[in-house]
Amino acid sequence: MTFNLSDSIVLLSRTPLILRSLLDGLPDPWVNNNDGAHTWSPYDIVGHLIHGEKTDWIPRARIILSDQKDKTFVPFDRFAQNEESKGKSIEQLLSEFSKLRAENVEELKAMNITSEKLKMTGIHPELGVATLAQLLATWTAHDLNHIRQMTRVMARNYKEEAGPWRAYMSILQG
Repeated sequence: MTFNLSDSIVLLSRTPLILRSLLDGLPDPWVNNNDGAHTWSPYDIVGHLIHGEKTDWIPRARIILSDQKDKTFVPFDRFAQNEESKGKSIEQLLSEFSKLRAENVEELKAMNITSEKLKMTGIHPELGVATLAQLLATWTAHDLNHIRQMTRVMARNYKEEAGPWRAYMSILQG
């Protein structure tokens, strides 16, 4: 499938609604359980998405579209949510994510991205050269990846309770 900015904007705009529908008002175990040491709960994932809204996608798009000579992205702290989310409820995180995402989608639209701009490049500190199209496609896939991760972690809350049906449910495997 070829990258399509309009289609990605539709999906990026829906992610806050999906997360709110999935998580808002759930009892703590559904929001805070994870798969074990060094894994993330839905709460952690929302915090991670918030940090990305602040420091990753749009800031990197700005770098790519800028006239500056050095187009190297600032490294992204994948674990910043461990400190930034402390003391906040899931409802607060969902509200913050919704606000930031709406602002970022509006800024993305205001960038008036053309097919030529999509070919412009920046430099990821670990992965090397990347186009704006690749960055925006990754942002979209990143949302879907973390939605899948959340639902997998949540489903595994009932891994044992599913009994013999576990054999039919790939989400409960592993």
